[in-house]
Amino acid sequence: MSSRPCLFVVLAAGKGTRMKSALPKVLHKIAGQSMLAHVLQAASQAGGQIAIVAAPESEAVAAEALRVAPGAKVFEQVQQRGTADAVLAAKPALEEHSGSDVVVLFADTPLVGPDVLARLRGALDGGAGIAVLGFRPEDPTGYGRLLLDGDGVLTAIREDKDASTAEKQIDLCNSGVMAFRVPDVASLLSRIGNANAKGEFYLTDAVAVGREAGAKATVVQCDADDVLGINTQEQLAAAEAVWQSRARSLAMANGVTMIAPDTVWMSFDTKIAAEVTIEPNVFFGPGVTVESGARIMGFSHIEGATIGAGARVGPFARLRPGARLGANVHIGNYVEVKNVTLGEGAKANHLSYLGDGSVGAGANIGAGTIFCNYDGFNKAKTEVGEGAFVGSNSSLVAPVKIGSGAYIGSGSVITKDVSPGALALERSSQDERPGWADKFRIMMSRRKAAEK
Repeated sequence: MSSRPCLFVVLAAGKGTRMKSALPKVLHKIAGQSMLAHVLQAASQAGGQIAIVAAPESEAVAAEALRVAPGAKVFEQVQQRGTADAVLAAKPALEEHSGSDVVVLFADTPLVGPDVLARLRGALDGGAGIAVLGFRPEDPTGYGRLLLDGDGVLTAIREDKDASTAEKQIDLCNSGVMAFRVPDVASLLSRIGNANAKGEFYLTDAVAVGREAGAKATVVQCDADDVLGINTQEQLAAAEAVWQSRARSLAMANGVTMIAPDTVWMSFDTKIAAEVTIEPNVFFGPGVTVESGARIMGFSHIEGATIGAGARVGPFARLRPGARLGANVHIGNYVEVKNVTLGEGAKANHLSYLGDGSVGAGANIGAGTIFCNYDGFNKAKTEVGEGAFVGSNSSLVAPVKIGSGAYIGSGSVITKDVSPGALALERSSQDERPGWADKFRIMMSRRKAAEK
């Protein structure tokens, strides 16, 4: 990676009208994270300062940019007059970082990774003044074409609407991502005109203008998926699919077993250790860590959770934010856990809700148990001690503490703390009335017959 200082200018002012959404285009998410955040993280990992160009009144875009890259500077493109004009909206940053490399990125191209950016800057180290990221799509229609001379040197970029019939036969296309190592990027861009079909100031014309000033231009090729641009919901889904495929492949290369990889969905920050097994139809939301030897069974939904070594989750389990499972914990079918820590070897195998609290090591939570954590106004905690046994169909009304080794009889509603080692029962006495059922059936049959 180049050791020279670098400024990344991220263009995020597009309106995104084709998304048919009130949400700004660049805030739509891939793998649980905004497209803008993906691009900013790639820039941060590549190393350098960041400037973001947003549309007027784009407070949400600016807030997201500063959340991900707190040191970034945000600029407005007052009028949308083309990509060169957009970069010039960040002119103060260009002037402040005069002498640095400048890389222009697009916030709606979220799959560009730091490795690709490193190769792009490597072309500058090789003597280029301008380096353009190019790719070969299956269908080049609509893309700007990269025009090379007989020596393979980039001479110009021609937008599709301005391309001749011969130029449209070229399949090497412009991604829009471009790097500069010239004395004054702002001065170079200010010399770009708008004599084209759309009357806009194209960043692509920087190649021709730069060559006139003596700068060498070159192309760095990448996979089409790396520069997949997003303008529609369908393209957003396509980018999600590419991201997920890459994430699954990386996980499996690192020792994760996926029985049906295409059915497993991960988030941008999912951490899964080697020797974890994931069954079909599992969804990982943001904030999940899974330690070695755990098994995630089918149709489980997990977010904001930590799963300890050797733990078993599912099938049909839901772990919500704050769920913290220790080693060898079992969370079974139709069990929901939210903001609860379970100690080593604890079990909740069937049909239970555990919300807000803790379960000690080795404790057993019986089927149908509910942590009654909400009174309509406030949340309260339930604490179950180590080795405690909670019988099936029990309701633990928080705030309440179940002592270590205590037993809770099935069907109990526990509203008071239970001492360690004690048995707590809360039931009405069973009342049996011989012959009542037969008498009741006869009486009801007579009534129905009389109604006819």
